[in-house]
Parts: sequence; C-alpha cells; structure tokens
Amino acid sequence: MQRILVIDDDRDMCMLLKRFLSRHDFEVNEALSGKKAMEILNTWEPHLVLSDFRLEDMDGKVILEKIKNLYPSVPVIIITGYSDIKTAVDVIKSGAYDYITKPLIPDEILMTIKKALVNPQPFVAAEKLNGKDPENNAEKKPAQVKDGPTQKYIFGDSAAFKNIIQQIERVAPTNYSIIVYGESGSGKEAIAQQIHKKSMRSNKPFVAIDCGALSKELAGSELFGHEKGSFTGAINQKIGNFEIANGGTIFLDEVGNLSYDIQVALLRVVQERKMRRVGGVKDIELDVRIIIASNEKLWDAARQGKFREDLYHRFNEFTIDVPPLRERKEDIMVFAYHFLKLTNEELNKNVKGFTQEVEEIFRRYVWYGNLREMKNVVKRATLLTDGDIIEAHCLPFEISNFSKLQFDQQNESSQESQEQQAFFSDTNLSGPSRNTPINLKAAGIDAEYEAILQALKKVNFNKSKAAKLLNIDRKTLYNKMKLYNEFNNG
Repeated sequence: MQRILVIDDDRDMCMLLKRFLSRHDFEVNEALSGKKAMEILNTWEPHLVLSDFRLEDMDGKVILEKIKNLYPSVPVIIITGYSDIKTAVDVIKSGAYDYITKPLIPDEILMTIKKALVNPQPFVAAEKLNGKDPENNAEKKPAQVKDGPTQKYIFGDSAAFKNIIQQIERVAPTNYSIIVYGESGSGKEAIAQQIHKKSMRSNKPFVAIDCGALSKELAGSELFGHEKGSFTGAINQKIGNFEIANGGTIFLDEVGNLSYDIQVALLRVVQERKMRRVGGVKDIELDVRIIIASNEKLWDAARQGKFREDLYHRFNEFTIDVPPLRERKEDIMVFAYHFLKLTNEELNKNVKGFTQEVEEIFRRYVWYGNLREMKNVVKRATLLTDGDIIEAHCLPFEISNFSKLQFDQQNESSQESQEQQAFFSDTNLSGPSRNTPINLKAAGIDAEYEAILQALKKVNFNKSKAAKLLNIDRKTLYNKMKLYNEFNNG
C-alpha cells in the first residue's frame, strides 16, 4: 500500500483528505504543523507528500526544502489558496512536483497524485505555465508529462527492430500522423520520442499523455484546457496539453480509451488544426504533430463502433508495428544487460551479469509484460543478489519454473483431451440414448448430461473450470460422467 503524508494546519482539511485518500487504498498519515511533519518524516518514509503552502509555523518553501533533503525522490504536491503564477513558479523551482489550488476538487487531487506516483519527475512548470517564466518572460522548453524513456532506453539488434529504426528515419522528417501498435510495455513511447527527436520539431515540446489514466470528466480539460467558470470547480483558466505541445509533438497512448465526445473534439483538431478550451468561445490555432498508440487494432475497434472510423483514417497516415519481446529472441539479453546496468547505478551495486542458467530461462520465458516486465524482474533479481552474478533463485518463481509449469499445463491438457475423447465418443456426441424406455432415472441422467456437456463446451473442455461452473467438485464431475457412460452403455 502506498503511503502519503498530509500536512495542513487545518484539522478538518487533514481529516477530510485522510478519509478521501484512505478510501482509494492509500496509507495516510497527517501532521497539523511543519514541526510535527518533520518528526513523522524522521521515522516514516512516505511515497508522496501533500502539503499546505501556508503553515502557521513553517513556510511552504522551507518545509519543501526539508522534505527534499530527507527524501530527494519523494514527490511533493503543494496545496495553496494563492493561485497566482508567481507562487506556482516559486514552488516548482524549489522542487515541488505540482500544485493544486483551493477549493480542492477530488478528481483533480487523485489524478495529480496518481501521476506523481507513476512518474515522480516534476513536469508541471511546463503544463501550468505554458513554457514561460513570468519572472524573465523567457521561453522554456516544457518538460514531458511522463518521464521520458529516451535517455534510459536502447533499441535492440534484431532484424525486426532494425526495420523499425529504418521506418523512423523515413517518417520522422515528415509531418505525418502516426499510429504505433504494440503490446503494453513494448516501448511505444520510446519510438514516439525517437520520431520527435529526429524531426524538425525536436527543439519544441514533446508531451506524452496516457489516455487510459484520464477520467471521462476531466479528459477534455486535460487535453484542451478550460476557461474559468466553465464547470463546477473551474476557478482558474487551465492550459491544455495540446497548447503545451504547440509547435512540437503530442503522443496519445492508448487512444482507444477516449470517450466518443472527446473523439469528436479530437477530430476537429486533426482536420482543422484548431481547438477550443472547455467553456471557451475562441478558436486557438495549433501546429502539432500527433502520434498515437494502441495495443488493439483501431480498424477493428472502428468496425465494432468503439472508435470513430473517420478519426482512424485521419490518424492512419503511417503505421509502425512493434513486435513483442518474445518474438525478438536476439534482443532479450541485450535488454537484460541494459536494465542490469541501470539498476546497478540506482542501487550502487556492481553485479556483473547472469549465470548461463538464468540466460536460458530468460530466452525460454514468454515475457507477457514485455520490456516493462523484464525491467522489473532484473531490478528485483539485482536487489536480491549478494554476489556479482545473478542466479536462478533470485528470479520470481513463475519465471524460474516457467518450463516446468508449462510442461505440467500441457500434460494436464493432454490428459484431459484423452479423457474427453473417451467421454465424447462418436456414439456419445449425439446425446443420451433415446431407445431406452423413458423413466425418472433416465430423464435425470439425460438432463445432467446436457448440463455437463454445455459446461464443458463453454470452458473448452477444461474439467476443473467446468466443475466450478457447475458448482460441484472435480471428483463429482468424473463420477457423473462415469455414471452416464454406465447408464448409456448398460
């Protein structure tokens, strides 16, 4: 459970936030003063701090500095009733991840916290100030919405990925909209960043948005911004991510999750290169390259009515398919050693490599979560390794025993197939014999047979699942199947 420290000298506000966050599965500790907060932090490390900017005993900048001295990587979100830009710039420069203004909006708080916990690097200066520092009016390149993988990502050596690199080189200098297809964790955002880096827009903003993390109520505001008073809780004007990305590139990950009304607004952006903030009356000109990503084929989603077909065709100027890691065997150890190097730097360790057994396990494993899963496995194994070589016992059970588990599953499947053939022979497939005289015993077995047959068909003849579906144990299922054979053949 992730831990959050709430610091506010308003007792009611502390209790309100604690109840709200606890309902969303966070462990919450509260402090009514800066002094109390420091006492807690000396013995309790949070994953995130939510602090009021104006405390009776300590200024917001001071407590922010103290927190960062203790835990440099812990994101701090500042709550303030002073929503002027100067305050925002000050807290961001001092190391805050983000700021939110009173009165507090629950959805905004939750979304900001989730973003911070997933990607704790500050980005809000770009998002909220649109790339300008009001103190010197100098243009600043906005940071990314998500922690960019370019600096910590390498491309593989497989033929499949070399082909992708060639496609990137070809399409990057154009202004084509691009669809990147690939499973979760396969590196779609890294490809989008590489396209941006090699384009004529490389000195302009790159903004990455996870559409799956946007709530239906706030998606329009996050993407297009809103005007003050446009809806309940919109007490200030907000700049949307399309405006932040103006002149550069916007990457919309899992775009298929956007609701129909947002797709309509997005269609206008793509067609006319114009947008309006929520509640606005003025069109804003846009010059943004759009790269989208999806783990499902958008053409199929369009045919099923889940994605607008006209929007799909607007995006589909160029397509890149990212193969899963299991189809790039040559890349597996390349990435494994890369993640090992990154983890060594993070943990200040000097693990040199993997045993031959581990390398074989890595090559045999399916990597359902692709690069993201591999990175986590390597990080865990590096942490658990006491020597300078990672051994098999440091790997998660399901990976180190993958071959055995797969064999057991295939063996069970083969056994069930043989049993299935015995039960559903050619004579049985037509159902219970109708030549026997009708009686209650026959009718009862007939009905049970039909129920068993339908259940088995529904779960592809998996007897364990069929028994569960029928609300009986596996042994009872076998006995009933045996009884049917005896009755039908008697």
